[in-house]
Parts: sequence; structure tokens; C-alpha cells
Amino acid sequence: MSKVVIMDHPLIKHKIGHIRRKETGTNEFRQIISEIAMLICYEATRDLELQDVEIETPITTTIVQELKGRKLCVVPILRAGLGMVDGMLSLIPAAKVGHIGLYRDPETLKPVEYYCKLPGDVAEREIFVVDPMLATGGSSAAAIQMLKDKGCKHIHFLCIIAAPEGIEAIKAAHPDVDLYVGTVDEKLNEHGYIVPGLGDAGDRIFGTK
Repeated sequence: MSKVVIMDHPLIKHKIGHIRRKETGTNEFRQIISEIAMLICYEATRDLELQDVEIETPITTTIVQELKGRKLCVVPILRAGLGMVDGMLSLIPAAKVGHIGLYRDPETLKPVEYYCKLPGDVAEREIFVVDPMLATGGSSAAAIQMLKDKGCKHIHFLCIIAAPEGIEAIKAAHPDVDLYVGTVDEKLNEHGYIVPGLGDAGDRIFGTK
């Protein structure tokens, strides 16, 4: 069964408070999104396997621990997920980056795929799917299914703000995927937006309307 890890770090709470403010400008919003992603990535990589490696220091030889085996891949859901990539790569710079493009049909609120580009060896990698907002969960669940269809078996989902409905949707559709969530908000409104939320994350990251 999947686990849902809700962040309780003071820095994450503080930074989420800043990006919620409607007066926070594009540059500051983008920077803080990246910082929060880095902090959540720190927690999401806690269970990565290590192996002992013998190295030589300036003084002597010693045994150190390094990441073992499976390589990593960050997969942002376009376009808002792009805002989390740099923060993730600051901690795991050797990770490959795939891209999945989905948009939510405004009438049905269902996800529609328009782009998918992944590393050739994606099935062998530890996957971190990222999207700042988890609203209905439809797009995220669809992106995870696309990865499973490519043979991926080790998938984690990271978001900054989630609605309870979105969390339940991911748990129901993908009980084998762990969720790492910055904070859980109250609900979705009649338009499928998270309340209190922060508006449209993609528009605020890229300065569009």
C-alpha cells in the first residue's frame, strides 16, 4: 500500500505561505517553487539504497556510501511541473529528465495527453513524477499510468499543494505509488481548483494568463 508523506518542515510551511500570496511576483514565485521542490526531494529520496565503496582521501583509504544501482529520473507534468525540476536536479544532478504533457479538459475535467518524451531506459529508473498542484488527481494518475505502460515499476509522486480528493484519487488508481506532499488544502471548488490554493501554478510560474 502506498504511503502519503505530508511535509512538516518549518521552511516548507513558510515558503508555501509566500507562494500563496496573490502579490508574490513571477520571479519570486518561480524561485520559491524550486526551493520547495528541493526540500520535498530531500524527503522523497530518503529510502534510496546505498552501497559501500572504497575510496582514497588525502590521508588514507576508507569506505564511503554511494547511491546504489537504479538510476533516477525526474518527470514533470507539463507545464507547471517544469517549475520543480531545477530544485530536484540541485540535489540529484545525474538524474535524467522526461516530460509528460497533459491538459485538463475544462468541460469534463479529464486529462488529455499531448506530449510524452522519456529516456530510453526509463523502465530501469527510479521515477519522481512532479507537479506543483494535485487537484482532482486525474492528470497525475494518467501520467503515472503512462509510465507504468512503459514498464516503470518504481514511481514516486511529488507535489507542493494537494486537495484531499486528489490524494484519494492517486491512492485508488495507484496504490503502489508513494506520495510526498507539501501541504493538504481544504477542498476543490466547483471549477476543480484547490481552495485556498494559490491560483494557477503554471500561469504564476511563467507569467501568463
